[in-house]
Amino acid sequence: MAKNWMAWGAILAMAAVALGAFGAHGLKEALSPERLEIFHTGVRYQFYHAFALLFLGLWAKSSPENRMIPKAGVAFMIGIVLFSGSLYVLSIRDLLSWPVGWLGPVTPLGGVAFIIGWVLVLVGVNRD
Repeated sequence: MAKNWMAWGAILAMAAVALGAFGAHGLKEALSPERLEIFHTGVRYQFYHAFALLFLGLWAKSSPENRMIPKAGVAFMIGIVLFSGSLYVLSIRDLLSWPVGWLGPVTPLGGVAFIIGWVLVLVGVNRD
């Protein structure tokens, strides 16, 4: 299980680097500064939580029986998809030919998933 969290952390961090570069270079001329900042907010939170997944992988090696670790990992991954993913799509909505306004309420759900993940980390730490 530890290797899985570390692998996901590495994959999502790598994707964040690629998305950050794409935003900085590929979208710079296509998006307003406000929309570009929204895109980069998604990248930042993806990075934070990719690193959190790497941390969970290291923690799982020393505490393989801690049941909060995989729960926190799932919450972080859901948060990345909902929070960062919705920000990516919402920031480029003018470039897309399909409606994406319905994603607005999805972003806070991803934020809630991040918070739940951190609460699970706190509970897990207190159980170790």
